[in-house]
Amino acid sequence: MALNDPLSNAMSKIMNAESVGKKEVVIKPCSNMIKTVLTILNEAGYVGSFKEVKDGKGDYLILNLLGRINKCGAIKPRFAVTLDDFEKFEKRFLLAKNFGILLVSTSQGVMTHNKAKEKKIGGKLLAYCY
Repeated sequence: MALNDPLSNAMSKIMNAESVGKKEVVIKPCSNMIKTVLTILNEAGYVGSFKEVKDGKGDYLILNLLGRINKCGAIKPRFAVTLDDFEKFEKRFLLAKNFGILLVSTSQGVMTHNKAKEKKIGGKLLAYCY
């Protein structure tokens, strides 16, 4: 099985582990993008802390789950989004207004769609979580 998108793979693993009620999940391989996304999800209160384990052959992450995710996933293709487009994608990927977050890769780093709207910048959509 080819793993072409590590972020999508990680989000699927988190979703599957949440749905069966596990307390932690191993995410392999790990990248800086995945670590950034998990840090943002942690700050938003969707997942617990994570620790990186270096094993010499493609490090991995152990993520503590809190049982607070209803649905999460990577957004493919990575739509380019402008300041005016956020509402359209909120309606498409999130259940209700101010419920859940979209993760956006901007020129100032990865952030939630709310922070991107505050800073008045667009970017590319990476993932959603609610």
